[in-house]
Amino acid sequence: MIDRDKIKQAAKLIIEAIGEDVNREGLIETPDRIARMYEEIFSGIGENAEKYLSKQFTIERDDLVLEKNISFYSMCEHHFLPFYGKVHIAYIPNGKVTGLSKLARTVELYSKKPQLQERLTEEIADAIMKYLNAKGVMVIIEAEHMCMAMRGIKKQGSITVTTTCRGEFVNNNLKNEVISLIKL
Repeated sequence: MIDRDKIKQAAKLIIEAIGEDVNREGLIETPDRIARMYEEIFSGIGENAEKYLSKQFTIERDDLVLEKNISFYSMCEHHFLPFYGKVHIAYIPNGKVTGLSKLARTVELYSKKPQLQERLTEEIADAIMKYLNAKGVMVIIEAEHMCMAMRGIKKQGSITVTTTCRGEFVNNNLKNEVISLIKL
C-alpha cells in the first residue's frame, strides 16, 4: 500500500535538498502531485496477473498467438527513472486462449513497480505459463532507458532488447517464426 504522506514528505526533502523553495508557487503542490503519480505508476507492487489471465476461452486448435507492439512504461529500480518501449508476446495455447486485452493488462501490471527490464520479461512469461497453462511462451521487450539517455553515458535512442522462452519455444524454429512475424 502506497503511503502518500511519506512520499509527500520525501518529495519536500528532495526539493529542499536541490536548493529550491518548497513554498514557491510552482512547487507548492508538487509533493502531492508526485505522491499521486507514484500511487499510479507503482500500482503493480504485490499484484499478479491471475485476475486477468483466468478469463479464458476454449479453442479447437493450439496455433501460435502473437500480440506485438504492446506499449509500456516502467520505472528503473536503480535510478527511479522511466524506461519504456514495446512488448511482444507469443504463446502456444493449451486448449484455451485469453482475450488480447488481458495480455496487455498483464504487461501493464508487471511494469507498474520498480523494475528491471530483464525481470519484467521473465515475469510476463512466467505468468502466461502459470495462469494460462500455455504450452510455451516467448516474450521480447524493446525499451529505451532514461537512465541511459538523460544521465551518465547520455546515449539517446539506444534500445535494450530482452527475450525469454518457456516450453515449446525452446525450439529454434518457433523462435525464428515469431521474430519474422514481429518484423512484418
